[in-house]
Amino acid sequence: MRNFEGYLKGINLGGWLSQCGTNYTEEHYSTFITKKDIDLIASWGLDHVRLPVDYNVVQNEDGSFIESGFRHIDDCIRWCKENKLNIVLDLHKTCGYVFDNENYCDFFTERRLQNIFIRLWMEFARRYGSDETIAFELLNEITDAATTEPWNRIAAETIAAIRPLAPTKKIIIGGIFNSSIYGLNFLEKPVDENIVFTFHCYSPMIFTHQAAGWIKHMPKEFHTTYPAPASKIRAESAVVYGDDFDAEFNTLGDEILSVEYFRRLFAPAIAIAERYQVPLYCGEYGVIDYADRVSTLAWFKDMHAALEEASLARAVWTYKSMNFDISGDHNMDIIDELIHNL
Repeated sequence: MRNFEGYLKGINLGGWLSQCGTNYTEEHYSTFITKKDIDLIASWGLDHVRLPVDYNVVQNEDGSFIESGFRHIDDCIRWCKENKLNIVLDLHKTCGYVFDNENYCDFFTERRLQNIFIRLWMEFARRYGSDETIAFELLNEITDAATTEPWNRIAAETIAAIRPLAPTKKIIIGGIFNSSIYGLNFLEKPVDENIVFTFHCYSPMIFTHQAAGWIKHMPKEFHTTYPAPASKIRAESAVVYGDDFDAEFNTLGDEILSVEYFRRLFAPAIAIAERYQVPLYCGEYGVIDYADRVSTLAWFKDMHAALEEASLARAVWTYKSMNFDISGDHNMDIIDELIHNL
């Protein structure tokens, strides 16, 4: 497996130019993240940020571009360069698809929407293709298994459109089931040496997303701890998720979850990366702010140890707000240890 140089330890800038709810406004874009935030991130010893961007910040539904949106990306690039930070430019939402709305997925079947997507990536390549401090992530968290074939085709077409403008650009691709490790099995063989495979890790979900109101069947009052016996996590998952709970726990006995749990999780992803000799990137991982701080820190320590052992590039979710914020007041008692374990 090749290393993803320059992207070993990073943090997401979620909620700034993506997932803004009803707040897609210039006031929000101009104040949510500023140079002071990028300066702070650099002081933590990280080497990059992952910058999620929704298409509607920079592109209209007819495919035309919004210049004011690109200016905010340019600001981020300038601030990062001043701090010697690299950037993953992540398209978090495209016209016709977003990962958290199962009814908004026409992108995979409508050619017009696919053309808009490819046009946007050609524009990104025109603007940023020669900048080696920026990597491109085509689309965040493909969900349904039924989109496997069209996604592989769309990704291939998009890469082919990008390459004349950015021949050596690192291009990041994730698979189905929200960039799951399992989804990596269905990605096609990389077309060149500058492709990077990505996955996200929020395992066990029953812990990292406890009390999350947006998770199907999750009680808002539910809480659990880490580490815990696998049997406890399995039982809690079965109660909350029913038949949808993660089948991985069926293979575990009563052992206490530990760094070994994450080693086992990462092993199939590493095997795929080694088979194709492709760099591997964990683009999101983290713990919701409803979890107690002792458990949160224990999870991060185990996660960090497994990531370090495998030399896996990664970016924690997320810097500010979004219920997963590293910089929030709730983390002040553990912030130094937390940063050490990113």
